[in-house]
Amino acid sequence: MKIEEFRAQAHRVAEWMANYLETVEGRPVRAQTSPGEILALLPGSAPESGEPMERILADFDRVIMPGITHWQHPRFFAYFPANSSPPSVLAEMLTATVAAQGMLWETSPAVNELETRMMEWLRDLLGLPAEFRGSIQDSGSSANLVALIAARERATGGRACREGLAGHPPLAVYSSAEAHSSIEKAGKLAGLGSAFIRKIPVDRDQAMCTDALQEAITQDRAAGIVPCAVVACLGTTGLGSVDPLASIAEITARENIHLHVDAAWAGAAMMLAEHRHHLAGIEHVDSIAVNPHKWLFTNFDCSVLWSRDPEGVARALAMNPAYLLSQEGAAMPEYRDWGVPLARRFRSLKLWFVLRSYGADQLRTMIRQHIDWTARLAQLIRSEPVFEVVAGPRFALLAFRYRPDGWDNERVDAATEALLRRINADGRIYLTRTLLDGRPVIRFVIGQTYTQWRHVEEGWAVIRELARTNAAV
Repeated sequence: MKIEEFRAQAHRVAEWMANYLETVEGRPVRAQTSPGEILALLPGSAPESGEPMERILADFDRVIMPGITHWQHPRFFAYFPANSSPPSVLAEMLTATVAAQGMLWETSPAVNELETRMMEWLRDLLGLPAEFRGSIQDSGSSANLVALIAARERATGGRACREGLAGHPPLAVYSSAEAHSSIEKAGKLAGLGSAFIRKIPVDRDQAMCTDALQEAITQDRAAGIVPCAVVACLGTTGLGSVDPLASIAEITARENIHLHVDAAWAGAAMMLAEHRHHLAGIEHVDSIAVNPHKWLFTNFDCSVLWSRDPEGVARALAMNPAYLLSQEGAAMPEYRDWGVPLARRFRSLKLWFVLRSYGADQLRTMIRQHIDWTARLAQLIRSEPVFEVVAGPRFALLAFRYRPDGWDNERVDAATEALLRRINADGRIYLTRTLLDGRPVIRFVIGQTYTQWRHVEEGWAVIRELARTNAAV
């Protein structure tokens, strides 16, 4: 493709992008296709000759878009948001154009040094300790993996990287039963084994029971198992619960165990002074992960891992063949050693664009609105006798079930599941399920970039409308 054609097609694509953001509200939130439907429209082999971009873009609309679930839809209330925003999109366009590979400082000094500054900006905005130093990972799963690798090396005195774990006592990781599945996956990938991921019971607020944590650590030590790390959750995926960080930190400090905080979603709320109390005990935390691509309006992928000892992370992960040695790079952190991949995208550019375009005050306003709207929604749900709020609101998440008077648990559970299926098949809103004490409940998460209160009201109206057809379940 010649530059003049590229220029013309880029204008065309930019116009499509703007129109999409302007009209996405009119689309079904969740893709309405059946399994295999998109695959059947795709040829079985690549073309021998190049095709015109007009045809390719036409097929993008015809084949691909029907199979897209619209995460940027203002009535997307499922999972957690994977947020985008106009300034972040513009930064991604520039990132794709310059196509820098920031594996070393010298391969693009701006990539390295902007990341360094953005980690400081965001750290300070969230009220984290000044000694924390961070790097951008691709996802919270990778951030949790790197944290557990660092914890493994601390627990083994660096031997695991050199010699492996053969002959070493088993290492245990402790997290609540509500922790994200990436914790167990990270334990597997770090060679610790899922059998040594201790899922600590939770209390009525779905937060980790610290007495049970201490008991599990004591029992493991007595059995010759080495406590390696404790993962505290700040805003769990299922129900938004918050583990008692201060109490957990007392235990990990006393026991000399690495303390990692998974704050992938709710960490963004630490921008608000009224939520900073959740960080009590942060002075004893060794690492913390926050995903700007969830609730800070920055395109996926952008997950941040801060560490109190990034040199320890680097010792665990650094590889220095001759072709990666750089004299100038010694003056700056080489972020390739702070994560798993050697290759690194220019992710900090979109964070820079977002923080500068919105400003801290507007970001706080948007997050605070989402939290306030969730509290208002909880009041609306509680005002309806056939519904029950069962968890939250916590930050911008709540969970509810369909529960008419006089129905037993089996009928309530079946009706709740049926209602969720109707909601998502309808297409006007998108919600997801989780379990509370082994029983199904429906999550409602507010946090999408373009969501306004009217969209929440529309979502609640859809739920009430479809619930009227649920009474026979």
